Amino acid sequence: MTMRITGGSARGHQLKVPRSQRVRPTTDRTREAVFSILASLATRWSRCLDLFAGSGALGIEALSRDVEWADFVDQDHRCCAIIEQNLEKVGFAGKAHVYCCAVTKALTFLESEYDIIFLDPPYADQSLGNLMTQLAKSKLIGSESLVIAFHSSRSPLQESYDSLSSIKERRYGDTSISIYHKETPS
Repeated sequence: MTMRITGGSARGHQLKVPRSQRVRPTTDRTREAVFSILASLATRWSRCLDLFAGSGALGIEALSRDVEWADFVDQDHRCCAIIEQNLEKVGFAGKAHVYCCAVTKALTFLESEYDIIFLDPPYADQSLGNLMTQLAKSKLIGSESLVIAFHSSRSPLQESYDSLSSIKERRYGDTSISIYHKETPS
């Protein structure tokens, strides 16, 4: 199975997708919609974090649309190898790093602040709420960071997790996308 980059400098490039029951690729249409929303919300596009990266399509799409650096996290070694192949194929290997470990572990050692954070776990993973709280308390979230969480429409997320508050939600079939930002203390 392959998917394509929908916009930016690598538009049209085909990406490999891992064959796995745990990987649920985000459709081209949904990714295009997400980046359209981000274009109106994101004020900075320097650093991106793609958690549960799978094929790396979300982070690679961000790089294609002028993000300067992307970190990818996935615990499946096959997924990590495919992300690295995809980065090489589109010429972004020098603008990214792949961490092959559990997302919960990555959140303990990553230290940079990210402008855009994608969180796209398998729908069967019930830890998304806990991860949102862990992320909210981490130093990865800045005042202008946006967290884009993908989840089943049958499993809605809360309005807020610690300092992260929902600012937009969209539904595409069974996929819901919830966008959060950090509330600034008043």
